[in-house]
Amino acid sequence: MTALLAVRDLAKHFPVRRGAFGLVSGHVRAVDGVDFELAAGETLAIVGESGCGKSTVGRLVLRLIEPSAGTVRFEGEDLLALSDSAMRARRQRMQVIFQDPYASLNPRMTVGAMLGEPLMLHGLAKGQAARRARVAELLDLVGLRPDHARRYPHEFSGGQRQRLAIARALAVEPKLIVADEPVSALDVSIQAQVINLMRALQQRFGLAYIFISHDLAVVKHIADRIAVMYLGKIVETATTEELFRQPRHPYTRALLAAVPMPDPTVERERALLEGDLPSAMAPPPGCRFNTRCPFVRESCRSDVPALADDGMGHATACPWWQEFPPVSPIAAARGPDQDRARLERLQAAFVSAQREAT
Repeated sequence: MTALLAVRDLAKHFPVRRGAFGLVSGHVRAVDGVDFELAAGETLAIVGESGCGKSTVGRLVLRLIEPSAGTVRFEGEDLLALSDSAMRARRQRMQVIFQDPYASLNPRMTVGAMLGEPLMLHGLAKGQAARRARVAELLDLVGLRPDHARRYPHEFSGGQRQRLAIARALAVEPKLIVADEPVSALDVSIQAQVINLMRALQQRFGLAYIFISHDLAVVKHIADRIAVMYLGKIVETATTEELFRQPRHPYTRALLAAVPMPDPTVERERALLEGDLPSAMAPPPGCRFNTRCPFVRESCRSDVPALADDGMGHATACPWWQEFPPVSPIAAARGPDQDRARLERLQAAFVSAQREAT
């Protein structure tokens, strides 16, 4: 089956200029050789800590910034070979949802004008009556009322603004949406609503998502596959179920160990990382994780590991993963059974009260 999106050797090196004449003194290797594919109707999550290059990958795929090297093929077409006018037409099939909905919405335009603008640009709704009908349909799709079209962005809550951003992305009937931290600025309850909305829209319209996030707990509920990034490179890819069941790369193991458990009566061993993320201007030689890895070998400081697939769709950029100790399972609850029962009753009462309130 042909992939909807195929990315090969994608790289972006930002020049660092200093001095009165702006001479280039180095480069920030934000993305440094990234490969992945995405099928139609699939969700690929790209995760990693701040500064790993995941948001840059999303912008490179859409050509919001130009790559330094690599290829991006969408529906079999090389996007990097397109002219500006051809790329603008191609963006009808590729849209983006930004992290901050308020910053990405024009405060001087009503919702109706914002949703109607892409329809006019791509000639999707001819005439004012057709545009109004399409805007009302889009608002209904994301759980808002048609009369909201007359309001401005500042009149909505954060969750409602993100719904507007989703509606704007859907307006041109895309096949791929890059969602860059779409729920990180929202409350937990609103996060769940937006994630459920995105999943429902994906099933209805066959959308493919690149879901960029640092929150693995959120990613677990929406992603089909996960790519873990560290310092500009992908260090592990697998299906969501497999990655959570058997993380292999030491960095992935540390990320999963940091996911909080919703049950205070259980405990588990944490894989704490020492040190800070190295500078992308001068990444360490060899494996880029060698300065923080608890299982580092001498060869890791000189040899660059390849992202090797095991033939089952699980790829890891570490040749030593089979020698690592197994991931520590979650320990049994420390408290007595009645403590757990009391907690479950409290949770059930809270959920019941929420339902009655709505």
